[in-house]
Amino acid sequence: MQKINNIIMIEGLGFDCNIYVFDDVLVDTGTGENMDYIFRSLKEADYDQDDLSLIVNTHNHYDHIGGNRFLDLDVAMHQEDAIALEKGDDMVTAACMFGKSLGEMKVDKKLHEGDKIADFEVLHTPGHTRGGICLYDGETLISGDTVFSDGGFGRTDIGGNMEEMVESLKRLNELEVDYLLPGHGPSTPDGSRHIRLSYQIARSF
Repeated sequence: MQKINNIIMIEGLGFDCNIYVFDDVLVDTGTGENMDYIFRSLKEADYDQDDLSLIVNTHNHYDHIGGNRFLDLDVAMHQEDAIALEKGDDMVTAACMFGKSLGEMKVDKKLHEGDKIADFEVLHTPGHTRGGICLYDGETLISGDTVFSDGGFGRTDIGGNMEEMVESLKRLNELEVDYLLPGHGPSTPDGSRHIRLSYQIARSF
Protein backbone atom coordinates (compact mmCIF):
# COMPACT_ATOMS: atom_id res chain seq x y z
CA MET A 1 0.00 0.00 0.00
CA GLN A 2 1.27 3.44 -0.94
CA LYS A 3 0.21 7.02 -0.34
CA ILE A 4 0.64 9.49 -3.17
CA ASN A 5 -0.25 12.98 -1.98
CA ASN A 6 -3.60 12.31 -0.27
CA ILE A 7 -4.44 9.25 -2.37
CA ILE A 8 -4.15 5.74 -0.96
CA MET A 9 -3.11 3.11 -3.51
CA ILE A 10 -4.06 -0.50 -2.77
CA GLU A 11 -2.00 -2.61 -5.14
CA GLY A 12 -3.99 -5.15 -7.12
CA LEU A 13 -3.87 -8.73 -5.83
CA GLY A 14 -4.21 -11.59 -8.29
CA PHE A 15 -6.39 -10.43 -11.20
CA ASP A 16 -7.55 -7.35 -9.29
CA CYS A 17 -6.82 -3.88 -10.57
CA ASN A 18 -5.18 -1.27 -8.38
CA ILE A 19 -7.66 0.49 -6.13
CA TYR A 20 -7.40 4.14 -5.12
CA VAL A 21 -9.00 5.90 -2.16
CA PHE A 22 -9.35 9.62 -1.50
CA ASP A 23 -11.87 11.62 0.51
CA ASP A 24 -14.99 9.40 0.59
CA VAL A 25 -14.30 7.88 -2.85
CA LEU A 26 -13.13 4.40 -3.85
CA VAL A 27 -11.83 4.19 -7.42
CA ASP A 28 -12.44 0.68 -8.79
CA THR A 29 -13.01 -2.42 -6.67
CA GLY A 30 -11.18 -5.33 -8.29
CA THR A 31 -12.77 -8.69 -9.09
CA GLY A 32 -14.40 -9.09 -5.69
CA GLU A 33 -12.37 -12.23 -5.05
CA ASN A 34 -9.99 -10.58 -2.59
CA MET A 35 -12.29 -8.43 -0.49
CA ASP A 36 -10.65 -9.47 2.82
CA TYR A 37 -7.38 -8.05 1.50
CA ILE A 38 -9.10 -4.84 0.42
CA PHE A 39 -10.92 -4.39 3.72
CA ARG A 40 -7.71 -5.08 5.62
CA SER A 41 -5.84 -2.54 3.49
CA LEU A 42 -8.52 0.07 4.08
CA LYS A 43 -8.26 -0.52 7.82
CA GLU A 44 -4.48 -0.15 7.70
CA ALA A 45 -5.02 3.18 5.95
CA ASP A 46 -7.38 4.25 8.77
CA TYR A 47 -10.41 3.98 6.53
CA ASP A 48 -13.64 2.36 7.60
CA GLN A 49 -16.34 1.36 5.12
CA ASP A 50 -18.53 3.97 6.77
CA ASP A 51 -16.02 6.62 5.67
CA LEU A 52 -16.81 5.86 2.02
CA SER A 53 -19.89 6.87 0.06
CA LEU A 54 -19.01 6.48 -3.62
CA ILE A 55 -17.39 3.99 -5.99
CA VAL A 56 -16.05 5.47 -9.23
CA ASN A 57 -15.38 2.81 -11.84
CA THR A 58 -12.88 3.83 -14.51
CA HIS A 59 -14.51 1.36 -16.90
CA ASN A 60 -16.79 -1.64 -16.94
CA HIS A 61 -14.45 -4.66 -16.96
CA TYR A 62 -14.82 -7.39 -14.36
CA ASP A 63 -11.40 -6.86 -12.78
CA HIS A 64 -12.44 -3.28 -11.95
CA ILE A 65 -16.11 -3.70 -11.01
CA GLY A 66 -16.47 -7.17 -9.47
CA GLY A 67 -16.08 -5.87 -5.93
CA ASN A 68 -18.92 -3.37 -6.33
CA ARG A 69 -21.44 -5.97 -5.21
CA PHE A 70 -19.74 -6.39 -1.83
CA LEU A 71 -19.91 -2.70 -0.94
CA ASP A 72 -23.08 -0.84 -0.07
CA LEU A 73 -22.01 2.32 -1.86
CA ASP A 74 -23.32 4.40 -4.73
CA VAL A 75 -21.65 3.62 -8.05
CA ALA A 76 -20.57 6.18 -10.65
CA MET A 77 -19.43 5.30 -14.16
CA HIS A 78 -19.40 6.88 -17.59
CA GLN A 79 -22.80 6.57 -19.25
CA GLU A 80 -21.40 4.56 -22.18
CA ASP A 81 -19.96 1.84 -19.94
CA ALA A 82 -22.90 1.81 -17.53
CA ILE A 83 -25.11 0.17 -20.15
CA ALA A 84 -23.35 -3.19 -19.96
CA LEU A 85 -23.55 -3.31 -16.16
CA GLU A 86 -27.23 -2.53 -16.10
CA LYS A 87 -27.92 -5.15 -18.75
CA GLY A 88 -25.71 -7.76 -17.09
CA ASP A 89 -23.73 -8.21 -20.31
CA ASP A 90 -20.98 -10.65 -19.29
CA MET A 91 -19.34 -10.40 -22.69
CA VAL A 92 -18.88 -6.63 -22.66
CA THR A 93 -17.81 -6.59 -18.99
CA ALA A 94 -15.36 -9.44 -19.75
CA ALA A 95 -16.77 -11.40 -16.80
CA CYS A 96 -17.05 -14.44 -19.06
CA MET A 97 -13.29 -14.33 -19.65
CA PHE A 98 -12.87 -14.96 -15.93
CA GLY A 99 -15.49 -17.72 -15.93
CA LYS A 100 -17.91 -15.48 -14.04
CA SER A 101 -21.37 -14.01 -14.47
CA LEU A 102 -22.27 -10.85 -12.59
CA GLY A 103 -25.84 -10.35 -13.66
CA GLU A 104 -27.41 -6.91 -13.68
CA MET A 105 -25.62 -4.32 -11.54
CA LYS A 106 -26.67 -0.84 -10.51
CA VAL A 107 -25.09 2.41 -11.60
CA ASP A 108 -26.36 5.32 -9.53
CA LYS A 109 -24.62 8.16 -11.31
CA LYS A 110 -23.83 8.38 -15.03
CA LEU A 111 -20.64 10.34 -15.54
CA HIS A 112 -19.85 12.68 -18.42
CA GLU A 113 -16.84 14.58 -19.64
CA GLY A 114 -16.02 17.45 -17.28
CA ASP A 115 -17.89 16.14 -14.23
CA LYS A 116 -16.14 16.67 -10.89
CA ILE A 117 -15.29 14.00 -8.34
CA ALA A 118 -13.92 15.90 -5.34
CA ASP A 119 -10.91 17.80 -6.79
CA PHE A 120 -10.72 15.57 -9.86
CA GLU A 121 -12.16 16.22 -13.30
CA VAL A 122 -13.61 13.36 -15.31
CA LEU A 123 -11.87 12.89 -18.66
CA HIS A 124 -13.62 10.62 -21.15
CA THR A 125 -10.83 8.51 -22.66
CA PRO A 126 -12.31 5.76 -24.85
CA GLY A 127 -10.13 3.15 -26.47
CA HIS A 128 -9.94 0.32 -23.95
CA THR A 129 -13.73 0.55 -23.61
CA ARG A 130 -16.24 2.98 -25.06
CA GLY A 131 -16.77 4.72 -21.74
CA GLY A 132 -13.35 4.56 -20.15
CA ILE A 133 -12.43 7.54 -17.99
CA CYS A 134 -9.43 9.06 -16.26
CA LEU A 135 -9.50 11.38 -13.24
CA TYR A 136 -7.22 14.43 -13.30
CA ASP A 137 -6.63 17.14 -10.70
CA GLY A 138 -3.99 19.16 -12.53
CA GLU A 139 -1.16 17.13 -11.05
CA THR A 140 -2.21 13.50 -10.66
CA LEU A 141 -3.84 11.25 -13.26
CA ILE A 142 -5.77 8.17 -12.13
CA SER A 143 -5.79 6.47 -15.49
CA GLY A 144 -7.65 3.16 -15.21
CA ASP A 145 -6.63 0.97 -18.14
CA THR A 146 -6.13 3.84 -20.58
CA VAL A 147 -2.42 4.25 -19.92
CA PHE A 148 0.18 2.44 -17.81
CA SER A 149 3.77 3.18 -16.91
CA ASP A 150 6.71 2.44 -19.22
CA GLY A 151 4.78 2.85 -22.47
CA GLY A 152 1.83 0.58 -21.75
CA PHE A 153 -1.78 1.19 -22.67
CA GLY A 154 -5.02 -0.78 -22.49
CA ARG A 155 -5.78 -3.56 -24.93
CA THR A 156 -8.43 -2.69 -27.49
CA ASP A 157 -9.70 -6.13 -28.47
CA ILE A 158 -12.41 -6.38 -25.78
CA GLY A 159 -14.92 -3.80 -26.90
CA GLY A 160 -12.28 -1.17 -27.54
CA ASN A 161 -11.00 0.76 -30.52
CA MET A 162 -7.37 1.49 -31.41
CA GLU A 163 -8.08 4.77 -33.18
CA GLU A 164 -9.93 6.03 -30.12
CA MET A 165 -7.09 4.84 -27.90
CA VAL A 166 -4.56 6.84 -29.92
CA GLU A 167 -6.76 9.95 -29.70
CA SER A 168 -7.18 9.50 -25.93
CA LEU A 169 -3.44 9.11 -25.44
CA LYS A 170 -2.85 12.16 -27.62
CA ARG A 171 -5.12 14.15 -25.37
CA LEU A 172 -3.44 12.88 -22.18
CA ASN A 173 -0.06 13.67 -23.71
CA GLU A 174 -1.02 17.34 -23.69
CA LEU A 175 -1.52 17.37 -19.91
CA GLU A 176 1.04 18.12 -17.22
CA VAL A 177 1.06 14.92 -15.15
CA ASP A 178 3.37 14.66 -12.16
CA TYR A 179 1.98 11.36 -10.86
CA LEU A 180 0.53 8.56 -12.99
CA LEU A 181 -1.69 6.15 -11.06
CA PRO A 182 -2.69 3.34 -13.45
CA GLY A 183 -5.20 0.54 -13.18
CA HIS A 184 -2.46 -2.10 -13.17
CA GLY A 185 1.23 -2.03 -12.40
CA PRO A 186 3.24 0.53 -10.49
CA SER A 187 2.40 4.16 -9.95
CA THR A 188 5.09 6.50 -11.12
CA PRO A 189 6.28 10.09 -10.87
CA ASP A 190 7.14 11.96 -14.06
CA GLY A 191 3.83 10.76 -15.46
CA SER A 192 4.00 12.94 -18.56
CA ARG A 193 7.10 11.10 -19.76
CA HIS A 194 5.38 7.73 -19.43
CA ILE A 195 2.26 8.97 -21.21
CA ARG A 196 4.36 10.41 -24.03
CA LEU A 197 6.05 7.03 -24.50
CA SER A 198 2.68 5.24 -24.56
CA TYR A 199 1.37 7.68 -27.15
CA GLN A 200 4.43 7.20 -29.34
CA ILE A 201 4.11 3.42 -29.21
CA ALA A 202 0.35 3.47 -29.85
CA ARG A 203 0.78 5.65 -32.94
CA SER A 204 3.08 3.03 -34.45
CA PHE A 205 0.35 0.35 -34.52
